[in-house]
Amino acid sequence: MSGDVRPGSPVGRAVVRVTPSVTVPVAELRFRFGPSGGPGGQHANKASTRVELRFDVVGSPSLGPNQRARVLARVGPELRVVADDERSQARNRQLAVERFRARLAAALQVEAPRRPTRPTRASTERRLEAKRRTAERKRGRRPTGDD
Repeated sequence: MSGDVRPGSPVGRAVVRVTPSVTVPVAELRFRFGPSGGPGGQHANKASTRVELRFDVVGSPSLGPNQRARVLARVGPELRVVADDERSQARNRQLAVERFRARLAAALQVEAPRRPTRPTRASTERRLEAKRRTAERKRGRRPTGDD
């Protein structure tokens, strides 16, 4: 997890660092385990290696009101992540936490406001010159009144 969950701390105090200003206690994350399915024979049938992580956005005290509104608009009331890539439950749990951290960080990201710009003088001149050429071409296709 590379620093996302502090190792050596009790599970109740372990946290997932999402952004420099947002940390989520592991106690707020709900994990469910089940069989991963797919090929693998008896191991896949017996071992519960699939990990489903759920995070309650609405009820989380870790998010401020603005952060909560942003995440609700982008993700919804609950953030759900599934990992069943590996044969190990521990590794799938790490993958689920990493994916959770990435999705929550993306949902928390504030987009920079768009600043309207004006077209440059050169681009305006190019556009008008292209219009003149098109008009001249069409004018050349018209029948002349010499008949």
